[in-house]
Amino acid sequence: MDIIEIIEKKRDGFELNREEIHYFIKNYVDNFIPDYQASALLMAIYLRGMSKKEIGILTDEMRVSGEVWDLSMIPGLKLDKHSTGGVGDKVSLVLGPMIASCGGKLAKMSGRGLGHTGGTLDKLESIPGLDIHETYEEFKNQINTVGMAIIGQDTEIDPADKKLYALRDVTGTVSCIPLIASSIMSKKLASGADCILLDVKYGSGAFMKTIEDAKNLAQTMVDIGKELNKDVKAEITDMDQPLGFAVGNNLEIKEVINTLKGNGPKDLIELCLESGAIMLQQGKIFDNEIDAKNALIENIKNGKAFDKFKEFIKAQKGDVSYIENPEKFPVAKNVIEIHSPKTGFVNKINALAIGKGSMELGGGREKIEDEIDMSAGIILNKKIGDSVKEGELLATLYTNKEEYSHVEKNVLEAFEIDDKFDESNISKKISIN
Repeated sequence: MDIIEIIEKKRDGFELNREEIHYFIKNYVDNFIPDYQASALLMAIYLRGMSKKEIGILTDEMRVSGEVWDLSMIPGLKLDKHSTGGVGDKVSLVLGPMIASCGGKLAKMSGRGLGHTGGTLDKLESIPGLDIHETYEEFKNQINTVGMAIIGQDTEIDPADKKLYALRDVTGTVSCIPLIASSIMSKKLASGADCILLDVKYGSGAFMKTIEDAKNLAQTMVDIGKELNKDVKAEITDMDQPLGFAVGNNLEIKEVINTLKGNGPKDLIELCLESGAIMLQQGKIFDNEIDAKNALIENIKNGKAFDKFKEFIKAQKGDVSYIENPEKFPVAKNVIEIHSPKTGFVNKINALAIGKGSMELGGGREKIEDEIDMSAGIILNKKIGDSVKEGELLATLYTNKEEYSHVEKNVLEAFEIDDKFDESNISKKISIN
């Protein structure tokens, strides 16, 4: 077999078989196929697309390119949840303890933030001492005893994705649905979960800008699950405004704490309840949405979800005193208030502008090697649909940087305030099974 023949076959629009896809993945991971030939094949896939069968095979070959973790010795179905990324998205940190407090088992590998999107691992590491690195045995033991674990991707898992993602980033092939879907799903499937819930975001603060693109990606990943006999469901949610009020690492941890104590933002808790109900049904813990939601709500009220969060933080060596006393988290030295220039209703909040603003204040990284200021970020005081008076507080910026005037301007401009509220701006949610 010859890589040139494979490139030419896909270039001409034909379907690749398992033998050809296996040849490409194995030899690229083993460094027998150079980047320039791999780039040619990626571009052919970008231009010609892939069938459901091809995408399923590609995902499976990437999945087995490194270690595949087996969690079958842990009783019950193991659950995983993945978001395609957004601004203020701290759902996993709220949802995990809620699920675990109801008897679910969350087995999750997460990523770091880059650009305007935040990363679950960065948020966790704003808690002093917390360790996101665990061995296979530690991961299994924690899921079995605590009911949840959230760790970084092991370097031995899915090396094909690591190499291909880096190549896509420099060859203009990132925004290719078959390659996005296989990248996400190969990692999820290699980490051992039985059931996966995908939250595919769309809007100004998401990678997928339109609901049509989000549907396409979600359906493709659900189809991969069907091809590989896994229970995969997807929900499509909007990211036209940040999720919750807090954007920035320890600011979001504080919001997670408030939410698990029953004082969270409406949009965040509603999404967690909806997602949690789906996952508890996937895990065969409840057989209907109403009972699942009621159990999640009860465990917020009775404190079991918050206690599970503390148990999870302690298991991963985090200092639980920060969870019990959030005022211990450091606060940035510069606190800047943004006030409304007019009276009216908030019709839009540009999530991309808010996410970039948090990054520029120090709360995110533009390049993978950039360091993050865990105390930097933005707290919103208003959300879409809220009324606002002239001079009223819209948002507060937190930074240790001395130059932030451009962020002030951009955050203020992110709010669109009109005389009337346009109900077409109300968020939409779609489920795909």
